[in-house]
Amino acid sequence: MNLEVDKSDLHRMRAVERPPVPLEPGQARLRVDAFGLTSNNITYAVYGEAMRYWACFPTPEEGTGWGRVPVWGFGEVVESSTPGVAESTRVYGYFPMADEVVVQPGRIDDSGFSDLTATRGAVPAVYSRYSFVESDPVYDADHEAQQMLLWPLMVTSFVVDDFLGDNDLFGATTAVISSASAKTAIAAAFLLAERDGVEVVGLTSGANLGFVAGLGCYDTTVTYDDVDSLPAGDACFIDIAGRRDVTRRVHAHFGDHLRYSMVVGDTHWDNRADRSEPLTGPRPVFLFAPDQIAKRRRDWGRDGFERTVAAAWNRFVPWTDQWLTIRHAAGADEVEAVYHGLLDGRIDPGVGDVCTLAGTVGGPRPTDER
Repeated sequence: MNLEVDKSDLHRMRAVERPPVPLEPGQARLRVDAFGLTSNNITYAVYGEAMRYWACFPTPEEGTGWGRVPVWGFGEVVESSTPGVAESTRVYGYFPMADEVVVQPGRIDDSGFSDLTATRGAVPAVYSRYSFVESDPVYDADHEAQQMLLWPLMVTSFVVDDFLGDNDLFGATTAVISSASAKTAIAAAFLLAERDGVEVVGLTSGANLGFVAGLGCYDTTVTYDDVDSLPAGDACFIDIAGRRDVTRRVHAHFGDHLRYSMVVGDTHWDNRADRSEPLTGPRPVFLFAPDQIAKRRRDWGRDGFERTVAAAWNRFVPWTDQWLTIRHAAGADEVEAVYHGLLDGRIDPGVGDVCTLAGTVGGPRPTDER
């Protein structure tokens, strides 16, 4: 079973049954057991062409306009013609919204392997790496759902915090984060709040104001309608919402005191505000996480980088138990409903959706787990 999206109209989705493709030498078949579905995956679809996310898992009828949105989750090797990748091995990594995927394992070591399928070369190598669960330093059987939902976001959030810290917040003392209820924003706020002398401000909708204020990782919460009440002083803007009208008002509010404007996501991907009027202050710069990851791997070494991120993760995950409810969706209809809810912004920020197209997941449904 595959769920595919019309690249020209993200609201159009189809469920397609495809017969298994026979393995060639050097390949492996992974059953996709479960995956997280968040606003991050909507960003993959929105930037699918620009960032080449659509290229990772092309449909057999490539060129027809249909694509597979990448997701993060757990899978199992159910068939292998590759030495060193044994059947029944459980892995964590990047998958299509499907019940299986065929990969070409390479660069195999004790920690996992990379998919060397030609199409995977379209994106940075981090998106092609599969970790063996038994040797994954961040794996915790009690927090599998958090790993599916939050680990990819945590890496981005870590880079947001690390990039700003690496640059001394460009002289700012305030960090303003839009779409403050988004899980990437929450993790970034959690890490920034650990820094001395930094005031973390969350920008959010009126509907989510109570949730955001109750998290405890934001010093101040402000609605989009009340941007003019933002604290004065030197600030950095971390834009996860992608709302041009909000960006313009934030830039106008701080003026020359806006030290840096970072574009991270596009949770309000369908915002059609006018983009022709120039912004006050610095030009917004898109954060390309792999660049900062590569820098830190040079600075700290690969193992040092992974230990540092894992330490941040291990501080963050127990805290999520206080506010995150896990919800399960199984089968094409339920998964499609979750996708459309995310696409249309009809989501509860305190809920994380774990999905499967390969059968039931995470125990009985529709029970939610706090």
